[in-house]
Amino acid sequence: MSHTKKCFVIMGYGVKTDYTTARVLDLDKTYENIIKPALEGLGLECKRADEIRHSGNIDVPMYRNLLTADIVIADLSTYNPNAFYELGVRHALRPYTTIAISEKQLNPPFDLDHTVIRKYEHLGADIGYSEVMRFRKELENVVKEILDSPQVDSPVYTFLSDLAHPQWTEQQSIDTARTNDTGKTLSQILEEAEKAMEVNDFVKAKVLFSYARKLDVNSIYIIQKQALATYKSKEPNHTAALNEALQLLEDASPEYSTDPETLGLVGAIFKRLWEESGEKKYLDLSVKYYEKGFYIQNDYYNGINLAYLLNVRGSLSDQYNSIADYVIANRVRSQVLQICEDLLNSDSFNERSDQYWIVATLEEAYLGVGDTSNYLLTRDKALKIAKAPWERETTESQIKKIEVLLVGSPIK
Repeated sequence: MSHTKKCFVIMGYGVKTDYTTARVLDLDKTYENIIKPALEGLGLECKRADEIRHSGNIDVPMYRNLLTADIVIADLSTYNPNAFYELGVRHALRPYTTIAISEKQLNPPFDLDHTVIRKYEHLGADIGYSEVMRFRKELENVVKEILDSPQVDSPVYTFLSDLAHPQWTEQQSIDTARTNDTGKTLSQILEEAEKAMEVNDFVKAKVLFSYARKLDVNSIYIIQKQALATYKSKEPNHTAALNEALQLLEDASPEYSTDPETLGLVGAIFKRLWEESGEKKYLDLSVKYYEKGFYIQNDYYNGINLAYLLNVRGSLSDQYNSIADYVIANRVRSQVLQICEDLLNSDSFNERSDQYWIVATLEEAYLGVGDTSNYLLTRDKALKIAKAPWERETTESQIKKIEVLLVGSPIK
C-alpha cells in the first residue's frame, strides 16, 4: 500500500502580534494561501496543530507528528515561542526534512544561526498575490529537493554526527490514531465560529469560541474572539455582556499587555460602557487603552478611535482640559493621516482587504482637522469603494458625531 507523505506545520493561527516590532500578522493567510496549497499540490497531506482530530491532550498527537512527519515546516513569524520550542524538538528527533520559514522582518536569535530560514513578505492583514505565488513556488522547490535528496538540516545531528534518531513503529501510529482521531478539530470549530460572526449570530459564535477555548486554553487569539462575540451578543443584556467580555479579557492581562488587538478590544468595551452608563470613568479608561494601543502599534484603528474619544472627553471638560484634549486629538489625527496616506500610496494597497477602512479613516481624519477639500475628495473615494451598506452606515454615523463635537470645539 502506497504511503501518502505527511507534512506537519508548526505555526500560530489567526492574527498574532510580533512583540519585537509591534506588527500584527494574519498567520492564517500564510497557511491557507502559501503553505497548504504548495504541499497539497505536491501530493502531500498537510496539517497544522489546530487541524488534528484528538480527544484529550493535544500534546500527544503534536509530539507524534514532530517525530513521524515526512516534512515539518516551522513558521517562526511573530517570534512565536511555541514555534521555536517545537522546531527544537523536531531538530532533536529528526536529522533532516525540516524547513524553517518566517516573515522577512524576523530577527532570529543567535542559536538559529545554523538554520536556514526562508523569508516571505507579509502585508499584515494580507499577503500580496505576487508574493504568494513567488514563495509558494520557492516552497514547492525546497520540498521536492529535500524529499528527493534529504540532507542533514538539524544542528543537533550536524554537531552530534554519530547520534541515532528515534523511530516510531507503524503499529504505534495506528494505535495512537485510533485513540485520538475523534471529534471536530479546533480549526473546524473556529471556522464555524467565524461563519456565525459573519452572519451576526454572536450567541452561537460565543458558544463555539468557548468550546474552542477548552481545546486551547491559553490562546490569546481565542480569548480575543470569545470576548468580541460575547460583547456583541448583548446577552442577557448589553451591559452584562460587556462586563462578561471584560472578565474574559482579564486572562489576556490587558493592564500589562502590549498586544494592540487586546488593547483595542478593551478600549472598545469601555467606550460602549461609557455610552451605556454615562459614567466618565469608562470614558477615561477607553482613552487609556486606545492611547496605549496606538502608541504601541501606530495603527489607524486605535488612532482614529483615540482622537474621537479625546474630543468626546474634551466636550465634557473644563476650559483648559478641553483645549488640551482637542489639541491632542488633532495631533493624533495628523499622525493617522500620515499612516493612512502611506498605506494608500503603497504598492500593496490594491492587495489589502481593508482598503475601504483606510480611506474612510482618512475621510474622518480630514474632517476632524478641518481640511474640507481633502475631506470631500476622500469621501467621494470612500463612497466608490464601499462594498456593503453597513460600511457607509458606520462611517456616516461617526461623521455626524464628529460634526457635533467640532461645533463645540474650544480651538476654532
